[in-house]
Amino acid sequence: MEKSVTRKNKLFFGYWIAIAAAVIATVQSGAGVYAFSLFVKPLQAEMGWNRGEIMLSFSLYYVFNGVASLLVGRLVDRYEPRRVMVTGALIAGAAFVLLSLMNSIHQYWVIYAVLGAGMSGMGYIPSSAVISKWFKKRRGMAVGIMSVGFGGGGIALAPLLGGKLIPDSGWRAAYLFLGIIIWVIVIPIALFVMKGRPSDRGLLPDGKSTPEPAVAGAPVSARGITLKMALRTPAFWMLAAAFFSSNFSEAGVIQNQVPYLQDTGFPAATAAGALGVVGLTSAIAKLIFGWLCDRLSPKFATLIGFLFQVSGIVIIMSIRADSPLSMLWLFAVIWGFGIGSWLPTMAMLISSTFGLASYGAIFGGMAFALSMGVAAGPLTGGFIYDANQSYSMVFLLFLSMYAISIPALMFLRRPGQLQTPHTQ
Repeated sequence: MEKSVTRKNKLFFGYWIAIAAAVIATVQSGAGVYAFSLFVKPLQAEMGWNRGEIMLSFSLYYVFNGVASLLVGRLVDRYEPRRVMVTGALIAGAAFVLLSLMNSIHQYWVIYAVLGAGMSGMGYIPSSAVISKWFKKRRGMAVGIMSVGFGGGGIALAPLLGGKLIPDSGWRAAYLFLGIIIWVIVIPIALFVMKGRPSDRGLLPDGKSTPEPAVAGAPVSARGITLKMALRTPAFWMLAAAFFSSNFSEAGVIQNQVPYLQDTGFPAATAAGALGVVGLTSAIAKLIFGWLCDRLSPKFATLIGFLFQVSGIVIIMSIRADSPLSMLWLFAVIWGFGIGSWLPTMAMLISSTFGLASYGAIFGGMAFALSMGVAAGPLTGGFIYDANQSYSMVFLLFLSMYAISIPALMFLRRPGQLQTPHTQ
């Protein structure tokens, strides 16, 4: 009796999977996304590059991240996700070490392209694929726990890099630090924690003690459709359009936020602190949106996130040199909450719309569309700024992209091949 009570009260291993994925996501987002804008001014000052040239590297990062996602999604469906994650971490860590040694803009571009491919392998595609196998009814919350890490990167690394490491030791030391962190943290976690299926440990999804009975008459297609089938549906292209356009703006704002605030007159430490607040709020929001997706349609949860993003852009467009600090923090909170929605809602939209039969491949295809938006947003913003020496047109463009993403989301319908109300 005592033994069975102990087993029942033991934390389900799936939650350790979600927590481990959150730690990996913290490193990935902190090093690959939140840290990038902190290097813009130091690289301009030392290397003499303009802002558009620097932003091109971030675009290359996401182009190659997106292209690699197509392969990563298929590999995750075929092999153990942790093997894919370790390979990605080895490549990403090596790329950061090379960034600490580079001396030309062309080297910078090439290394960032390699970094993007490596980050795809250690990122949210394999993590969410593992979590989707460990959870059914609590999948939204589990993905939310994992997604907290993508906001945690702004909390853990942005203030450290922007407020201490880059000013005191220089950008080269900061890049080297990021490479070592990836190797030391991500590789052991992927190897020893990220088990592919509950059955690998003699468990069932959600920690249940007995399997759920099969539903009589449920169509075979309820398990999901293939990527080839998904590509023939309007639903895939609606989602792709929604996430391309929203992430065009999301990445564009994040990567131009710190330079814009510094140009406006805010100190570098304050601009980095605002980025940290964005990360903190985003981390909290990811947990909230994961919880929401278990309780209402992921489509409407995504819409809520988009509306917060629109509000955040309107606020930052209104910030001037004489604006009170409270306005800056308001932007950081509203914007952080809005961008915190994307991963929990995207993962749940894909699993509920297309099923799990080819989850990795479909997620990879969607990640490609998303990555193209992330690649285009900062680059476009950087070149518009270089042409006008102003962010007015930049933020106006980012705001206008939601005229695509919101209607595309509202017209989303599940494919006819899947007839069940909610695909698990």
